[in-house]
Amino acid sequence: MKRVVLALAIAASAAASIGFALIRSKDARHSSRNETTAGVPRFILWAWERPTNLRFIDPSRVGVAFLAKTIRIAADRVESKPRLQALDLPPNAKLIAVTRIETDRNAPPQLSNEQRDAVVAAIAQLSALPNVREIQIDFDATKSQRGFYRELIVQLRRRLPSDVRLSITALASWCMDDDWISDLPIDEAVPMLFRMAGDGRSIINRLNSGDDFNSPACRGSYGISTDESRPQLISARKLYVFSADVWTEDSVHKLLETNK
Repeated sequence: MKRVVLALAIAASAAASIGFALIRSKDARHSSRNETTAGVPRFILWAWERPTNLRFIDPSRVGVAFLAKTIRIAADRVESKPRLQALDLPPNAKLIAVTRIETDRNAPPQLSNEQRDAVVAAIAQLSALPNVREIQIDFDATKSQRGFYRELIVQLRRRLPSDVRLSITALASWCMDDDWISDLPIDEAVPMLFRMAGDGRSIINRLNSGDDFNSPACRGSYGISTDESRPQLISARKLYVFSADVWTEDSVHKLLETNK
């Protein structure tokens, strides 16, 4: 079986541009941004930092949002760590490269322009990976970090090719009454409806009563987990799904069958 294998290339020097070796099929290519949007499947599996075999998925029905890089910002430093685990995929898999941004509470970041530029450069590199149709940022920015995050997104959008989409994960509160994201230059914000804290219960109750997100950016998809109950969902929207366990053919089949 032809397949695509994404694995870490242990870099001998810091000159490695992305940090991944990608063995790809001859069909791997970028499409236009409109085609990219139209071709995104309804089901997107989050593949986090563990060895993951997804070569059994049907790329016409299931896409993959894989953790490609983790960036840690502390004091005046920016530390970038590429994915360390193999990701086994079928040819023509539709991929979203996810960057997780974390900050150090013990050494609060300065959030300087230099740090912003370093983060933007590190994320922008991922658009060169074959079959990557979208860049997604996962950053639980605090209120004091929103200005930094906003400018980061603006600068990143300018750096990315026009045919590569840009999305973010969003705390559910950002999509409701604490909406500060509607005017960001992003294609989508994915409301995270699991591991919720604070006013999470009230948001779930509002969704169950037929309410919708206030932010238009949040009205195209949901982020859910296989190990938590979910609120009432609008069936036409995309589902980004996290699994606490390793994805298997059986667990993906169950997901598709229970969300027809």
